[in-house]
Amino acid sequence: MDFRVMGLEPPLFHTLQHMMDMSEDAAGENKTYSAPTRSYVRDAKAMAATPADVKEYPNSYVFEIDMPGLKSGDIKVQVEDDNVLLISGERKRDEEKEGVKYLRMERRVGKFMRKFVLPENANTDAISAVCQDGVLSVTVQKLPPPEPKKPRTIEVKVF
Repeated sequence: MDFRVMGLEPPLFHTLQHMMDMSEDAAGENKTYSAPTRSYVRDAKAMAATPADVKEYPNSYVFEIDMPGLKSGDIKVQVEDDNVLLISGERKRDEEKEGVKYLRMERRVGKFMRKFVLPENANTDAISAVCQDGVLSVTVQKLPPPEPKKPRTIEVKVF
């Protein structure tokens, strides 16, 4: 099926068309194609379900994420590859008690994760995290700006 006939343009629809074409080919010739792995899909969902606010101050960056009802043991803040801030954890459903049934289950449960590439001036040795009133605030201090180089005077020798 050609989506361009319907006035739709790539890249999203090009990818969909490619997947549909591959599935037709695979059905006829027993070919396989590389679909996203379960862990990739799980991580993508976890990242999409974790909104964050990022603020820049004169001396720091602050990342704020809503974490209602979570304890400090449920939240993990890490630095990967010296410049990637990783915030992850898991929300767990309360233990079901005998004789109690859910009428509605709307609160999110499961793993959550967010990754942020830190700027070059972020001091990864000066990171603090505080969870207050259900909001996690991760503060990354900035490195001081480099001092400008002073001009050097070079002596000229005359012979």
